[in-house]
Formats: sequence, C-alpha cells, structure tokens
Amino acid sequence: MISEVRLTVVGDEMEAAVFCGLLTTERIACDQRRTDAGAGTWEATGRGGPREILVALKNLERARTLLAPDTLA
Repeated sequence: MISEVRLTVVGDEMEAAVFCGLLTTERIACDQRRTDAGAGTWEATGRGGPREILVALKNLERARTLLAPDTLA
C-alpha cells in the first residue's frame, strides 16, 4: 500500500478535479476526499465543501512545484 499525504486543500470537488487532472497529465497519481475543515458546514448538500488532494509521498515535492501559483499563471 502506498502512503498518501495531503498536498493541498481546495474549495470544492470541481476544483479538486481540475488539480487532479493536471497532476495526472504529469503522471502523478492523486486522490481527493472531503476534508473535515469546516465540519458540518456542508452536510446539507453532501458533495460541497473543502476537498483535500492526496499524492504519494515520493511525488509530493514535484506536485507542489507543478501547482505553485507562478507555475499555473
């Protein structure tokens, strides 16, 4: 089993999908899941709220570089 670590937290599922899509095109496997940040805030809608993006520890630095604000501009 590969250990995953949190790369970042984004605002919602759509934003997480965009970030994971970018990482995947660079051959970095990623996963996303709801985070407990703001627990209870989004319970009524189910899918909304903050998402954390996870990558393998070995890919963490490369993923951070790819998602750096100056890289995305």
